[in-house]
Amino acid sequence: MRRSVGIATVSLVLVLSILSGVAHSSAAVVTFKAKRPYTLFIPSTYNKSKPAPLILALHGYTSSGDEMEKFLQLTSIAQAKGILYVHPDGTMDSTESRFWNATPACCNLTNSSVDDDKYLMSIINDVSKKYNVDQKRIYIIGHSNGGFMAHHMACTHSDRIAAIASLAGATYDDPAACKAKTAVSILQIWGTADATISYTGGYILDNPYPGAAKTMSSWAKIDKCLMKVIPLSKTLDIESTIPGNETSIGQYQGCANKTTVELWTMKGGFHTPNFSPGFAAKVVDFLLAHPKAN
Repeated sequence: MRRSVGIATVSLVLVLSILSGVAHSSAAVVTFKAKRPYTLFIPSTYNKSKPAPLILALHGYTSSGDEMEKFLQLTSIAQAKGILYVHPDGTMDSTESRFWNATPACCNLTNSSVDDDKYLMSIINDVSKKYNVDQKRIYIIGHSNGGFMAHHMACTHSDRIAAIASLAGATYDDPAACKAKTAVSILQIWGTADATISYTGGYILDNPYPGAAKTMSSWAKIDKCLMKVIPLSKTLDIESTIPGNETSIGQYQGCANKTTVELWTMKGGFHTPNFSPGFAAKVVDFLLAHPKAN
């Protein structure tokens, strides 16, 4: 399949004309049109002489890149922190639902042959060709099906992806299916009341997926961490509808190459949380704190 990016820029517009919450008029959006286009947000502080982080945000099943942006509101954070940012679309399956072809469990439900791994890597490579991307700070955030895809990308491109944040999306049920060769930092976020992708694991159709504990232990082995989860004293308030600090943090420590494997458990949290202000910034801060060590 021909790469869907690497095509000439077809539109360059001021961000303020199409996005809210970005304060500087020299920030821009560039859309690269092809068979599968993508749109890149460029912060106003971007300087081609200084490498910038790159974040891809991947939506859930039936959703879209634009809806993912509305959900997390990452554009303003990318502007504030000088991040190159893409929120691409998956393809439509035969039921006209957007999806990512991630793991056997989620969510290629109609046996499409689409290669989303190739598509996402072509975005990373194309942005890296056109802009000064810090190759030690390439990150993926995903929700649900997008979280499964984030794990897939970390497994298949551990040499390129520094860290991922997955909200309600698991890794492969079979740990041997994850072919990561180097350590990747992992932030897993999951609600215990998630009725769509269960915190304890389950099945989508006949395909199993692991729960939070197995997902984290699988990555802890890959990252050569000390195989004991350490509960941190710090708690978080990230679900606005639940009183107090409902989120506990468990962390594997002593991991290779200064990586971290961390689980944020939202007690009583659902599949699509109502996030408290500052949630997305906390996630981005975790990612930025975990560049590739080599």
